Amino acid sequence: MSEPTASASPWPRRARRAATWAARVALALGGALIAVLLFARVSAPIGPFDATLAFRPAGGGAQVSVAPLGELAVDVYDGPLRLDVDLQRVDQDRARALATDPVRLAGVVDQVTEDLRSAVVRLIWLTAVVALAGGALTSWAVLRRRREPLIALGLTSAVLAATGGLAAGTWRPEALSQPTYTGLLTNASSLIGSAEDIVARFDAYRASLEDLVANVGTLYSALSALPAPAAGDDTVALLHVSDIHLNPAGFDLVRQVSQKFGVEAILDTGDITDWGSEPENRLITAVGDLDVPYVYIRGNHDSSTTAGLLAAQPNVTVLDDSAVTVAGIRIAGAPDPRFTPDKSTGDDDAGDEVLEESGEELADAIADLPEPPAIALVHDPKQAPPLDGEVPLVLAGHTHSRKVSELADGTRLMVEGSTGGAGLRALEGEYPEPLTCTVLYVDRDSGELRAYDEITLGGLGETEVTVQRTVVPRSPEPAPDAPAAPASPPR
Repeated sequence: MSEPTASASPWPRRARRAATWAARVALALGGALIAVLLFARVSAPIGPFDATLAFRPAGGGAQVSVAPLGELAVDVYDGPLRLDVDLQRVDQDRARALATDPVRLAGVVDQVTEDLRSAVVRLIWLTAVVALAGGALTSWAVLRRRREPLIALGLTSAVLAATGGLAAGTWRPEALSQPTYTGLLTNASSLIGSAEDIVARFDAYRASLEDLVANVGTLYSALSALPAPAAGDDTVALLHVSDIHLNPAGFDLVRQVSQKFGVEAILDTGDITDWGSEPENRLITAVGDLDVPYVYIRGNHDSSTTAGLLAAQPNVTVLDDSAVTVAGIRIAGAPDPRFTPDKSTGDDDAGDEVLEESGEELADAIADLPEPPAIALVHDPKQAPPLDGEVPLVLAGHTHSRKVSELADGTRLMVEGSTGGAGLRALEGEYPEPLTCTVLYVDRDSGELRAYDEITLGGLGETEVTVQRTVVPRSPEPAPDAPAAPASPPR
């Protein structure tokens, strides 16, 4: 009697089928991912920046890279793909237009938002198309069956839909106010406060800029009602600015005052930037478009790169224990010897001895000049005491508080406030800082200060414009030597 024949088990067939589907999934998703990594990126303008956007396999969220400052990461959604935004460079034309037009600045938040939304939508569509094509082509190239591309399209579509659904379902817009910083950007939160604060205050600041531009007109009309700076004298008008801290409204104020007041030179006592970084430096080239000489010394927030970039502008002179003559007035200056953009270290409040030594070095440089200058520029007022008696007028900044005083040996020290309203710092404090600058009227022949106009524009949410002119009393003429008494006859 013959043995019964055993029937074939279904398990090997199921195992082969499972292995086939596993291979299909691996090929489809692997091909889709490789295609996304190689081809799914878009270039787009984001405000003044040229940016590149792409999705990367990194567990959701978004990361913004700002070379060379570092990265900003936001855990705004979950999923297998992270949105990477690489801010590659600043377009100088767009940045210059923004820096010189406060009205355009008023719409910068909306413009950046719209630019980013448009770029992300383009990236999503491109990523979907590239992923579908990559999955289909890879499956066909490996398996060589007609139906494999269709199966790969279905598998990739399902994964894309699940990824999009997960991102939408876990969307956390509140995370935008709680970013994580790396690199130099780790100091951003201590520098400008929380993102929520800045966004809320910037809306108010943006609204006030249009009124600011309109009210500057009253500044010029008020000038005609002021007394003459010095009757009968031929004076030179010089504009003293300081601590602009990259505020576009500050640059606009400098431009308008220099034009309307007919100044013959601009004297900048430093801190034109906040960090002295490359992205900031690309925004300060606007000073090269001014039609008057620009004399600058480096502040403790300005890097040597900042000073070098300014020195390359055709109208700018950077002083470093040196002197220059502009509009017939001799001016000497020395930079702040420190570079302390990170205020959290406490270095900004230290180094009085270093500052005094810097003032002494400038005094030595002045002593070597054929004639003493009419004006000396320093950034920190603590550099001024060694110059007392060596020069009649010292200009400074740094404190963000305007003050005029006389040193022991008669030198006048004029400390400017912040021409940029302390930049983004104005959006952090409880009270807004005003934008300030001063027009100096200097005797063209003697170099003596005859008068000065203190110009003040209200800060955040304020639109008041004031001009106060002070006429400097003339120095008393030295009394002529008394005639010698006749000699007594000898006895």
